[in-house]
Amino acid sequence: MTKSANLAAVGANANSGGTLITSGTAQASTSGTSITFTGIPSWAKRITVMFNGVSTSGTSNLLVQLGSGSTTTSGYTETNSSIKNGVSPGVGTVTNGFVIGSAILASSLNSGQTVFTNISSNIWTCSSQLADSVQPSLSYCAGVISLAGALDRVVITTVNGTDTFDAGSINILYE
Repeated sequence: MTKSANLAAVGANANSGGTLITSGTAQASTSGTSITFTGIPSWAKRITVMFNGVSTSGTSNLLVQLGSGSTTTSGYTETNSSIKNGVSPGVGTVTNGFVIGSAILASSLNSGQTVFTNISSNIWTCSSQLADSVQPSLSYCAGVISLAGALDRVVITTVNGTDTFDAGSINILYE
């Protein structure tokens, strides 16, 4: 089951001369295997995804994928790691998204943010820091993806794609 939220711009428009920060509607991350935010306007240059006590039913790490018309599931260049009790267990890389949060325990509660910045055209960089208050640990990720067109969606899921969300909330800002 997939949850999704369409975003609509509110307040001033992008041509007002000021910075427009638009907030989505917080989505409860308490069911389903993914949460999708769509309707991101083509003028957006920075997207922040905020996590509040997000947990899943299993031990698969959190994964974020971007898209243009559909979800992009390949072509990511990223490096991720975590620190638990002052020790880094290693560094990982994947090509199907950005691994942004630790889920070594099914009871993990991840909070923090992931920021995507448009560097040029349809190329987006990622910087992420999430803390797990249960273990405690800190997960971080950095990387880049070149999309086929203008970014219009952000999908939050897990690496295995089958663990279900069972706690917390996720929201998005774009500007």
